[in-house]
Amino acid sequence: MASGLDMKRAFALGRASRVNPRPMDFPQPFSAVLLAGGRSTRMGQDKAGLIIDGQPLWQRQWAKLEALGAGELFFSGKAGVPDAADGRETIEDPVADAGPISGIVAALRRASHPWLLVLAVDLPDVPSSLLADLLREAMLAGAGRVPAREEWLQPLAAVYPRACLPIAEECLAGSNRSVRRFFRRASQAGLAAGRPVSAEEQALFRNLNAPEDVVLAASAT
Repeated sequence: MASGLDMKRAFALGRASRVNPRPMDFPQPFSAVLLAGGRSTRMGQDKAGLIIDGQPLWQRQWAKLEALGAGELFFSGKAGVPDAADGRETIEDPVADAGPISGIVAALRRASHPWLLVLAVDLPDVPSSLLADLLREAMLAGAGRVPAREEWLQPLAAVYPRACLPIAEECLAGSNRSVRRFFRRASQAGLAAGRPVSAEEQALFRNLNAPEDVVLAASAT
């Protein structure tokens, strides 16, 4: 019979594997980008450095992308954002203060693999397992996947093929730089599609936009 100490060790190992699982296998290699270039006007400070469950938010998100086994992984935003990135590669937005589409363009230009996994730094509850589902479904279908429920979309925790780059560049160059518009254009071209999510899954995509959101996040951990 296992000792109490052995059982505690087994539990700890099992818990660790769920939090930071081994890299997963996918049909094709992919790149991943952590979007961390927002202005954080409502938050009043850089969101990347927020502490959630005792950990800087950017580290929490970066660990998810690492756990998935991305072939290459980088930040998108201003140089030096986040401040404590420890030398990890940061690609600057080609157009400053142009919103997330600028970061997506930068990442698609930089990516050397056929698929790009995009994750915004301010979506702390999105689990790596759900991102893995998006990756597999995109690769099997040959088109990107964006979480969707009725009229709701979350295009900043999504998978896009590198072939979307010309569309993303056109959206960045235009007057309407909405990421939703980018998704619609990619969908019309057959390069992306909505991935239906349940009400429970939709709740995992909440944003941290204001200080009160951080308080709620801390109380939920």
